[in-house]
Amino acid sequence: MPTPKPIPGATLAPMRIPRLGGGTLEVGGERENWTLLVVYRGKHCPRCKAYLNILEGKSPDWIDAGFDIAVVSADPEEKTAADVAEFGWTFPLGYGLTEDQMHTLGLYVTEPLSPDETDRRFAEPGVFVLRPDGSLVLVAISNGPSARPDLAALLDGMIFTKVNDRPPRGTV
Repeated sequence: MPTPKPIPGATLAPMRIPRLGGGTLEVGGERENWTLLVVYRGKHCPRCKAYLNILEGKSPDWIDAGFDIAVVSADPEEKTAADVAEFGWTFPLGYGLTEDQMHTLGLYVTEPLSPDETDRRFAEPGVFVLRPDGSLVLVAISNGPSARPDLAALLDGMIFTKVNDRPPRGTV
């Protein structure tokens, strides 16, 4: 049965994900700032690492524009920590995204090709932007690692949306 996709404009209920370094990342629900939520496939994905390296460089621009950043995957803590140690990412990272959480976000879920790829099902990429009230402004999901929004163009569009109080699109 296909997973229902989130509806732009709908409120994402608060979701808690264990945070690397301790505590939890909470996305959805009411917050002070807008939120950029990036879901990546995990340590096994070189395209994800390249995308997150770009995000690392763009993070100050997102933060300056009033966005909180949350990046999550289904990887366990040790794989997430290994990537941070290798790449030096400074944005908040969550690990252990559950299949229920993947389905709540409308993400495509993939069975690994082999144990060499990874040892668990994982989420395909997703990028979400939420208003401070927890409503979804942008939902960009992919069924593979090659299709993701350009982070500079996305930031430009989200600043326009924020400044001009534009509604979410694709609600019909």
